[in-house]
Amino acid sequence: MVLAELGGSISRALQQMSNATIIDEKVLNECLNEITRALLQADVQFKLVRDMTTNIKKIVNLDDLAAGHNKRRIIQQAVFNELCKILDPGKASFTPKKGKPSIVMFVGLQGSGKTTTCTKYAYYHQKKGWKPALVCADTFRAGAFDQLKQNATKAKIPFYGSYTESDPVKIAVDGVETFKKENCDLIIVDTSGRHKQETALFEEMRQVSEATKPDLVIFVMDSSIGQAAFDQAQAFKQSVAVGAVIVTKMDGHAKGGGALSAVAATKSPVIFIGTGEHMDEFDVFDVKPFVSRLLGMGDWSGFMDKIHEVVPMDQQPELLQKLSEGHFTLRIMYEQFQNILKMGPIGQVFSMLPGFSAELMPKGRENESQAKIKRYMTMMDSMTNEELDTSNPKLMTDSRIMRIARGSGHQVHEVMDMMEEYKRLAKMWSKMKGLKIPKKGEMSALSRNMNAQHMSKVLPPQMLKQIGGMGGLQNLMKQMGSAKDMMGGMGGMFGGGDK
Repeated sequence: MVLAELGGSISRALQQMSNATIIDEKVLNECLNEITRALLQADVQFKLVRDMTTNIKKIVNLDDLAAGHNKRRIIQQAVFNELCKILDPGKASFTPKKGKPSIVMFVGLQGSGKTTTCTKYAYYHQKKGWKPALVCADTFRAGAFDQLKQNATKAKIPFYGSYTESDPVKIAVDGVETFKKENCDLIIVDTSGRHKQETALFEEMRQVSEATKPDLVIFVMDSSIGQAAFDQAQAFKQSVAVGAVIVTKMDGHAKGGGALSAVAATKSPVIFIGTGEHMDEFDVFDVKPFVSRLLGMGDWSGFMDKIHEVVPMDQQPELLQKLSEGHFTLRIMYEQFQNILKMGPIGQVFSMLPGFSAELMPKGRENESQAKIKRYMTMMDSMTNEELDTSNPKLMTDSRIMRIARGSGHQVHEVMDMMEEYKRLAKMWSKMKGLKIPKKGEMSALSRNMNAQHMSKVLPPQMLKQIGGMGGLQNLMKQMGSAKDMMGGMGGMFGGGDK
């Protein structure tokens, strides 16, 4: 993920400070210097970084802090709050309402992924019950209408555009009127890409805005743009009333600090981030969970939301009951693999767990892990119900393994690898046997029945080490105790924790 390196650097600076015996002025300055260097290397604007460090020093006055204050915690909280302040302009953006036509206009630089983002935005709202429509008012770029048409057709979203009309204002107005008559409640207008040097295109953008009177103007920003982000974002803000920002290409290896600068320049909140080319690789942006994940502090609420999205509520108690009985079959493994894939990129899911950083899952490894899961699922598709529902690995004789390999188009040794993975997971789940499953909301029962000692036996050693050993795990259990509906997703967590 973009900013993974930045998050890793800030986390290391805070960790080094935490390891110091005494927190004094020298330790604080060293920590802040490291954070400053990390932010500047990530292309965050110098003035923002300078203001941030000045504010932290004002908040953390070591001389005024009474004995007994947790200075480490106060410094960490100050860094967290200041990063949140950079990303949060303090005002919410316009939210479209169902049943009432809302017009949203997209603006941005050439090549920022604007047309793709329009479709993702429409698709996201379509899944939530809106009736979106797309209007292509980009007459500047060859193939823009074809691209929007292709994306919209794939997502089953109505679209409007013209191969012959060259006036973008006329196309935009006609498109908006057409979809208002069709009772669409979210009309999205895609405009030509431009940059601040192109006066004519900026004038055109103003005309489209005046003609369509959008309820919200969204500035789409490429996360890899670097230091130029501040100036470009400011130029757009001065021409049209930018009300929100969407940051794209957050799955790349660009520095991405420019994204932070763009928020400061437009004084508008980031509402979504694009994390890939596919339609569903589009996440709602929430400042505090994002900064929390950036600093390796995790995002339990986001993690639980992901689990509740992919594991139907009616299936959760049944799954937990089977696990508390130590009953783990290949079918359960298959279902958990399905849930993991539905949750999105593995690295992104891992970054929601406290103690983990997106740095820990290199891009290549993430793809490799997902490919392996899909390969295992293909093999299980060639199994009989008896094979899927047994928890006895001895049933899988050589002849059965050969049949599965032939049926799934894989080598025998690959099927055997999959069986080894099943045995390893089954062994892990067997340690959950006898765990009393509390009812929803009974978190005190959860903490009584599943302490850190119990958990340390269940977690793989590598994961335990990354969390920070027993000490880190105890802190994690405290967070779990306060996490909303935690038990509803425990099955999903462990199904995805290893893969």
